[in-house]
Amino acid sequence: MLTPTQGLQEPNKLTTTPYEAQQNFAATLKEAIAQVNTAQIQSDAMTNKLINGGNVDLHEVMIAAQKASITLNATMEIRNKAVEAYQEIMRMSV
Repeated sequence: MLTPTQGLQEPNKLTTTPYEAQQNFAATLKEAIAQVNTAQIQSDAMTNKLINGGNVDLHEVMIAAQKASITLNATMEIRNKAVEAYQEIMRMSV
């Protein structure tokens, strides 16, 4: 998960170049998507383990499935807001 101080500039650093900002954003985005993917994989693994009679509790499988669902839904909502913001910027006259 992201910490509250991630993305904040160091006190000695005056400005961030556009390239650095792009790289920071890309790294943060990749990390967030990797976390969503990890939650989905964990949910699938636990579900398969339950189906195959493995030693896993039903409530643990349901919790993992809900976590995966919530992270995916949150990611989709963030994507939708980013697309909306982009579209709004594109509508602006220069």
